[in-house]
Amino acid sequence: MTAPSVTPSQVRSALLLRDEIALLDLRHEADFATGHPLFAANMAAGRIALEAETRLPRKDVPIVVYDAGEGLVPHAVDRLQALGYNDIRQLDGGLRAWRDAGYELFQDVNSYAKAFGELVESRRHTPSLPAEEVAALIASKANIAVLDVRRFDEYATMNIPGSVSVPGAELVLRAGRAAPDPATTIVVNCAGRTRSIIGTQSLINAGVPNKVVALRNGTIGWTLAKQNLEHGADRRGGIGPFEGAQQNARDVAYRAGVRHVGVAESMALQAQTRRTLYRFDVRDAEEYAAGHVAGFRHYPGGQLVQEIDMAAPVRGARILLTDDRGVRADMTASWLAQMGWETYVLDGGYDRQLEVGPPLVLPKPDAAHRYRRPYEGTDVDTGAMQAYLDWEYGLVEQLRRDATHGFFVI
Repeated sequence: MTAPSVTPSQVRSALLLRDEIALLDLRHEADFATGHPLFAANMAAGRIALEAETRLPRKDVPIVVYDAGEGLVPHAVDRLQALGYNDIRQLDGGLRAWRDAGYELFQDVNSYAKAFGELVESRRHTPSLPAEEVAALIASKANIAVLDVRRFDEYATMNIPGSVSVPGAELVLRAGRAAPDPATTIVVNCAGRTRSIIGTQSLINAGVPNKVVALRNGTIGWTLAKQNLEHGADRRGGIGPFEGAQQNARDVAYRAGVRHVGVAESMALQAQTRRTLYRFDVRDAEEYAAGHVAGFRHYPGGQLVQEIDMAAPVRGARILLTDDRGVRADMTASWLAQMGWETYVLDGGYDRQLEVGPPLVLPKPDAAHRYRRPYEGTDVDTGAMQAYLDWEYGLVEQLRRDATHGFFVI
């Protein structure tokens, strides 16, 4: 079945006005990564039945679908309508029309989160050290702690020697134990740039007493500098916030415009069914499985910031976060708010009956259709790694040309 058309300029207007819109790219992930509008979300046509109801919780949300001429739109419209979605349009002329209108196309996946990270570094001058300097500090047994903010499975695959796994939003909650001596320099690393920039700036924003720097260009930069990586490590940072961390995190969220709501107000948000509300529990998977507030989907905070296009494809929606300790929700919310989201944190809710059970995990795309990031696995393709970094360096200028983002940096 065909759907009514909408022009590229109408989609762009909706994005500028912060109207709710799910702009869905129906191609496989590998094709999506070759170029797409900034706020497009990838939902391959063949995965709609698997993903739509989790990622698009409101059945009357405005949806715009497009492809690059592969003929995916009619079947995708049929699938969405069969699931009960009733406000579906197709982008007139598809991806080519977007490009022909003079609008920007962004490569890779999680593009706007990565662009935001580059904007943060540009505006806050987030400190970093090159791989050679960090390696020299490690070799000299200097007073440093290297904290890896990737998912634990990424860390276990390959990591900076001696580093400890402290995924993303856990940093402020665990830095006091990972580096109890204020004289210890904390080095934050990820695979490339985004998560280390956000992690480093999170600690700085929250007022950690330690000096904090990012490992410039992460494990990619480390590999390009011909430094050795460790494999199979299982060191995890324990919980232990530095003094004042909880209140400082709340202050950071406040400065970013995050609103705190109680249980009654959160129910009122849910009752406003003409708006999409995403609810995420940003703790680690074990905590979530042991007991979580009903209706909240698990998404670790650091990954949520990087993967927000995957977690919440409806741009203009509301986001409500929960965390029984507060710190992780506040820090995560502070970044999402700066990325233009209407963001709330739930106070309380853990003093009543909780649901137990493991997180919902959507299966990854078939390997043949996945976009393989140049830092994945243990293979070394230095040319691809350098090209990836060069692409990231250009994102701030591309954001300026695109002019739809609405990001701000506190």
